[in-house]
Amino acid sequence: MMHPAIRAALELGWHSERVAVPGGRLHLVRAGEGPPLLLLHGWPEFWLAWRPLIERLADRFALLAPDLRGFGASGKWEPEPSASIGPEVHARHLLDLLDLLGVRKVGLVGHDVGAYVMQAMARLAPERLVGLFFFDCPTPLVGSRWAAPRQLAEIWYQTFNQLPIAPLLVGASDAACRAYLGHFLRHWAHRKDAFDDELDRWVAVYRMEHNLEGGFDWYRSVAAARLAVIEGRAPAPEPVRLPTRVLWGRHDPVLRADWADRLPELFPDLELGFAEASGHFPFREEPELAASAVAAFFARIGWA
Repeated sequence: MMHPAIRAALELGWHSERVAVPGGRLHLVRAGEGPPLLLLHGWPEFWLAWRPLIERLADRFALLAPDLRGFGASGKWEPEPSASIGPEVHARHLLDLLDLLGVRKVGLVGHDVGAYVMQAMARLAPERLVGLFFFDCPTPLVGSRWAAPRQLAEIWYQTFNQLPIAPLLVGASDAACRAYLGHFLRHWAHRKDAFDDELDRWVAVYRMEHNLEGGFDWYRSVAAARLAVIEGRAPAPEPVRLPTRVLWGRHDPVLRADWADRLPELFPDLELGFAEASGHFPFREEPELAASAVAAFFARIGWA
């Protein structure tokens, strides 16, 4: 049976492959020609979240859209729940992937989980990266605002997703999975129908064996670091001195736009703007704006 994340790529006419990296295989979708951009998705997503950007940018960039370890057709690499697959681990997998593809330099585009991985890659191998483009951008400088009284209702899932019962409940049926994933894809969006036409694909992917657990491993893996940030125990992060562009959805309820206030401390070479009609997913909610912003940023820094 073909994995639905692979089937989606083939139906759209894009190249799909599983690349063997140390420890497992990463599923990768490729489209377009030109300077390479690596597109890093969030949760609850997989590579297909980037479809609107791929459609609009494949005429000028070589787009590399992997499923992160634990997600999509990359799948979960270990049978048990894991708390050891944080940003640095994902970053090393992706650097291995780039090595195997023969890609020496790349631009990064991402959000949510991908935003954390981008920051880890920028610290591990800044010489491999030409620039960073974030859609919304969680950082350690959010601090205690993660757990502000009115924010608690938005971050409950970060605890729930770590519970052993979570995959049993969410994966109990197609209807349960659709209700859970659909909640986030609609609630976090300002344009509520941004994923409606592909929600069945999301359910099919996350209902594959261990795909829910693979995504939930992210929350287990970052729980201690997140708690340290909230409690003010996390060390101050070193600045990332790469050209950086952030396009933040003005109406994002989980990664709030006002958290952009401290980004200049972390990214000294920063261009910041807001997608005024978007929530958590500007690349889905305002795809023309998003694609134009990505193209303009990488053109400005000479990667076009």
